[in-house]
Parts: sequence; structure tokens; C-alpha cells
Amino acid sequence: QVQLVESGGGLVQAGGSLRLSCAASGRTFSQYNMAWFRQAPGKEREFVGAVSWNGGRTYYADSVKGRFTMSRDNAKNTVHLQMNSLKPEDTAVYYCARDRVLFSNPAARTSPGEYVDWGQGTQVTVSS
Repeated sequence: QVQLVESGGGLVQAGGSLRLSCAASGRTFSQYNMAWFRQAPGKEREFVGAVSWNGGRTYYADSVKGRFTMSRDNAKNTVHLQMNSLKPEDTAVYYCARDRVLFSNPAARTSPGEYVDWGQGTQVTVSS
């Protein structure tokens, strides 16, 4: 099991930027894809993006493509989500999550059920 703690959320005006971080514990962190999901009030949890176990591949939801960038530092057991050109519709609680499967293709891992460990979430609010 990997314990995950998100940080970096906050209130920002539309067009602004935020950088979320996810700190992970556990020796096997570097063997698994990591993903970010988000959940707005009254809505289902939504895939945002995923990064492969070695950081070499990323995959994003169409709604954030070109604005959000994921990265990871396996030496520091951290994952980041750089969010630029934020829109009010990006407002949500953002969660990082660890894939169930070793060394998988991040483009094929967009369902919450494919992730086994979750952080507590960090609130992102974008004002218009």
C-alpha cells in the first residue's frame, strides 16, 4: 500500500495557475503509474491525467489537454500537476491515485476503479 498526500490547492482567478503536489510513501512507488482525478460537487470523479511509472509517458483528458502537465520525481516519491490557464469549470477537489497494475500503459488507465490508493484531496477553486 502507498500513502498519498496532496497539497498546493487554493483559490485562483480564471486564467491563473496552480501547481499541485502529491507526496507518496512506500518503496514501490516508482513501479506504478500515477494519476490525478477531480470531483466537483454533485458530479462523479473525473479522470484528469496519468503519468507512467518512469515518467516517460503522460495522458490527459481532453478537457485539460494543453493546459495541464503532469510530472514525477521517483527519487523524491512525488507527482506534480501543473495547471495553467485555469477556468471556473476546473473547480473541484483534486485527488492523486496509484495504479493497481505494475508498468501499465497510462492511456488505458482512466477509470477510478483502476486505482487502488488515494489521497485525501486538495480543493481547487477558480473564480471568474
